[in-house]
Amino acid sequence: MRCRVSAAPTLNKLQRLWLSETIRLREEQAGPLEDGEANRRARAAGGSLAERIQLRALLLAERDGLVQALRHWQQGARLALAALLLLALLSGAGLAAAALGDGQRPVNLFWALGSLLGLHLLLLFGWALGLLLAGDNASALGRLWLWLSDKLARDAQAAQLAPALLVLLQRAGLGRWGLGVLVHGLWLLALLAALLGLLALLATRRYGFVWESTLLGGDTFVALTQGLGALPALLGFALPDAELIRASGDAALAGEAARHNWAGWLLGALLVYGLLPRLLLMLLCLWRWRRGCAQLTLDTGLPGYDLLRARLLPGSERLGVCDPAPTPTPGVPAEPGSQHSQGALLVAVELDQTRPWPPALPRGVDDAGVIDSREQRQRLLEQLSRFPPARLLVACDPRRSPDRGSLALLGELARSAASTRIWLLPAPPGEALDAARLADWHDALAQLQLPHSAAAPLTWLESGHD
Repeated sequence: MRCRVSAAPTLNKLQRLWLSETIRLREEQAGPLEDGEANRRARAAGGSLAERIQLRALLLAERDGLVQALRHWQQGARLALAALLLLALLSGAGLAAAALGDGQRPVNLFWALGSLLGLHLLLLFGWALGLLLAGDNASALGRLWLWLSDKLARDAQAAQLAPALLVLLQRAGLGRWGLGVLVHGLWLLALLAALLGLLALLATRRYGFVWESTLLGGDTFVALTQGLGALPALLGFALPDAELIRASGDAALAGEAARHNWAGWLLGALLVYGLLPRLLLMLLCLWRWRRGCAQLTLDTGLPGYDLLRARLLPGSERLGVCDPAPTPTPGVPAEPGSQHSQGALLVAVELDQTRPWPPALPRGVDDAGVIDSREQRQRLLEQLSRFPPARLLVACDPRRSPDRGSLALLGELARSAASTRIWLLPAPPGEALDAARLADWHDALAQLQLPHSAAAPLTWLESGHD
């Protein structure tokens, strides 16, 4: 039997699992939530235990504002990412300016290369070492992004989402790959900005290049320069010869060919040892992330989920018992079909026993009686979850105050039918309704977005129109 979930938003697979994990952690910390309606609707929807758990979590999240908090967190995450992207662009431009200087002095080649690639290579080695030894531990950039996302979300409930996401991803081994996409992407942008900055500076200023050392000789620099330039040379970048390298140890050469060779060597080293590793690692992390997300499932063996098994998956379903369904209680349509609501139903809530009930009903309209106790309420809601009516008329006595319990029941009843109206019964002869209390009913029903009237809408109940 399909459950009507019109109030529940459409979320993707990762978001549904994320909300399920958030609800699980919240119930572990603060105790079980009030979930009677969510459990009924999840059972009525059918499916596996994992699907029912996800639907239950979605309904609870929508009721408690977690879906809106999730949107706020994602918005904060996008703002945090935009801030980090801007920081990466500015950092890359700063690296280029620091490497080449103002052009008044010759550029020390290995100082320039170290300023461009030193921090990148050090952090890249740290990331690889952390990946091997520490598993899913987030890098500094990853932790900064999560912290900024929480701060920019500006929603108290959003604080529960980041821990739940990390737990979900770490259990599946996806944390390292998701944060890896972020870290390598930011570094790729920074190094790309540095490369473009170098090109802009080299195109608009004249730089001389030199290597300097007190301890190392020319042969060492020749071997080091040609070793570092071997891979870029395969891509067409210039590789200075030994004579040019030795000559650049004495002073910056004024020849145009020498400047072009050194500029090409520096750009090639930045591309091959900076941009390409980050690009390849980002693509690797992205591939592993998408592959892992496609295989991500709910671990129903966790204690928090295992406790829901009895409530969401009745014993008859688990054991495969195929006994006929019980006969519906009087007043509830018994043949709505498995996919559509049918029939018309009248139900009253907490009526005075002195009031004559039920009224004369048109043909085809059933009477579900008067709901006075919690047991009657639960029994009717269970029945409606299996056999939802097309039209439901709920009669209320406006002489009673619209308390939270009555309004919650009206909301649950309305969600169990295709269309619902509220009948505010007139006062008995010789008695007048309290105007203030009646106004409270009108305000409360308006907030629930439930149509209501004082006249009996029996024509609508019978035919579906007035």
